[in-house]
Amino acid sequence: MEAAATPEPAVAAASVDAIPEVVSSTAYLLEEEEEDDDSDSDIDENDDEDRVYWAVKAADYNTGNMEPSPAYAPMDNLDEDDSNTPATSRSSSPYVVNFENSLAEKIDARVASKDKFFSLEFFPPRTKSGAYNLFLRLERMGMGGPLFIDVTWHPGLGNTSSDSETSSTMIAHSALNYCGLEAMLHMTCMGMTPQKVRSDLEHAQMLGIRNILALRGDANNDAENEKCQRKEGCLNYACDLVKLIKDEFKDAFTVCVAGYPTGHPEAPSYEDDLIFLKKKVDAGADFIITQIFFRASTFKRFVDDCRAVGINCPIIPGVMPIQSHESLRHMVKMSKLEVPDEIRTVIDPLKGNDAAIRKFGIHHAAEMMKELFNSGYAPGVHIYTLNREVAAVSILKRLGLWKSYRPMKSLPFKQTADPKRTGEDVRPIFWNKRSKTYIYRTRHWDEFPNGRWGDSSSPAFGELKDYYLFYLASRSPREELLEMWGASLKTEQDVWDIFKRYLTGERDDRGAMVSKTIFNEEKLDPETELIKEHLIRVNNSGVITINSQPAVNCAPSTDSRVGWGTPGGYVFQKAYLEFFTAEENVIALLQVLGRYPNVNFQVINHDASTNCTNLKKLCPVAVTWGVFPGKEIKQPTIVDPVSFGAWREEAFGLWREQWAKLYEPGSKSREILDRIYHSYFLVNLVDNDFPKGNCLWNVLDEMLSRRKLNSKLAEPPALKTVMKSLPYTTMIDKD
Repeated sequence: MEAAATPEPAVAAASVDAIPEVVSSTAYLLEEEEEDDDSDSDIDENDDEDRVYWAVKAADYNTGNMEPSPAYAPMDNLDEDDSNTPATSRSSSPYVVNFENSLAEKIDARVASKDKFFSLEFFPPRTKSGAYNLFLRLERMGMGGPLFIDVTWHPGLGNTSSDSETSSTMIAHSALNYCGLEAMLHMTCMGMTPQKVRSDLEHAQMLGIRNILALRGDANNDAENEKCQRKEGCLNYACDLVKLIKDEFKDAFTVCVAGYPTGHPEAPSYEDDLIFLKKKVDAGADFIITQIFFRASTFKRFVDDCRAVGINCPIIPGVMPIQSHESLRHMVKMSKLEVPDEIRTVIDPLKGNDAAIRKFGIHHAAEMMKELFNSGYAPGVHIYTLNREVAAVSILKRLGLWKSYRPMKSLPFKQTADPKRTGEDVRPIFWNKRSKTYIYRTRHWDEFPNGRWGDSSSPAFGELKDYYLFYLASRSPREELLEMWGASLKTEQDVWDIFKRYLTGERDDRGAMVSKTIFNEEKLDPETELIKEHLIRVNNSGVITINSQPAVNCAPSTDSRVGWGTPGGYVFQKAYLEFFTAEENVIALLQVLGRYPNVNFQVINHDASTNCTNLKKLCPVAVTWGVFPGKEIKQPTIVDPVSFGAWREEAFGLWREQWAKLYEPGSKSREILDRIYHSYFLVNLVDNDFPKGNCLWNVLDEMLSRRKLNSKLAEPPALKTVMKSLPYTTMIDKD
């Protein structure tokens, strides 16, 4: 029996007061940067151990000693001695992702609590490959816990509101839906008709975007500026855009506007620009993000002056770290700012040494923000990333804002930040590792399950033929995938071995590790560690596992392995296992399942010509649920036989679309993967006796034993015959 893990409290965000001081000299410019050691230790698997294991299992069957593996129940293992009992099991400051409140409400709450935050700006790339790379960067940087990200608007680069991969609107929509990030879209209005602006806003709203950074926009030159502003019936200023949004869309959008700490370069004066800014706020702007500045004193004066003229909304400083001599030149050209002498004195002698300049830029930005945080002038920081990662992350780590731990999950699956899906709290478990495709295939639904799954005959999943889309495609290039999964496959056992090595972390004889599979591009979930040894053994026997969860009986919602939801609750799970396997194993499985009446199952093949289950009414079965203070029971993941048919298309399709296509047509490797596609079956098992533990490993052991027996028969049983002869199987019609 495995020892239960002691629940770990959530890590509290670092206090700004606890930020270590950075040396004031410039010696740090030439220091070497530390690199994280991500090396994984190898795990040696001994084939003899497998033979001994199965021999012991066979002996257990003969003597009737088979017991289900115990449920993970940390509450059962707490020491009864009060002296060892913690005073409270609640975390002091849990980091829970919140998609229900508006961005304006989130910012106001952070300001009131003095809980510092950060946000990040990105611009849309010019190419599809650039969009794909930006999407990966959004996912990585999203792990640091930004309050929101924003995407710039570039009318000169094409249709910014189109559905192309490189449009501003689509980048913001993808960040929102597929990365789960609160996203804000820049929008300009100069020379635009109200009808055009209204259309862009309606399109953004339809895609789930609910935050707009309202800008006037710039023309290519002064003459064009003047021409645009003379257009009759067009919007000319940001305050016009803010007013249109608030008058016609009410509270559908949180609206941000830009502030200029040294005054807009086209304003008659700094004082006049403050009055223009107040007009934008009076029109309904919820908060302000500033343009860049080089001194903390500049921002302090700006905030004081804003308050003096009656601007009382939150003001977030915008910071762009200096990353090279060229980037500084670009910053000055863009902002029309003078670079202070104390910065020129450091930068000019370092021209040509971009690494040293970047170190200075990180140091300068971090020190400036520390002063603004400690003096109480800045509630957070907005970083202009220029689509780069290193400098922004370095600054945030120095400020103690980068969250190096995972947030508490509100639900077991990855949520989207799309407001129309904020109430969604039930999904089939099949897509737990492929949330992006689930969101994509259900994007046209009018309503999303809340509280219960509902009528299993009603969901209509869209087809998944767009594997190439940048937010659905594999994150790894072909060469990297071939390195992991093999330049050539010789037998089906080679495929089993890939899935086994994904679990063990061991390297092959070429030193290659398997860090992802076609079904899961992430690292193993912490809960998988509870059943990993079982998974390794069955994969070694041709049971290719693609999704699983252990039985859990009353674990705290803050448990580091299986916890989810708000602190103070308790979570439960039925053991679940999903796998591909050969027909001979399926026949044996159906034959032994009669001895396990509390196990639900479904078996389906690539074209659904075979589809059987023991769920008589084809109703969904809850496999995860939780109880929380002051709330109804939540049951977020279910097993639904109708949805399993929709998942079947995607699951089988991955063998061909994302693996077989790596190899040449007619090759042995592609032939093996095509054979698996055509001849293997997709199976799911649910053990309903969760308090007793997990009997699914017993089921599979008996399946493998029965297969050996079937192989000795003169006439091995046929699948169709077995399915028709068993009273506990129900065939599901293909249509």
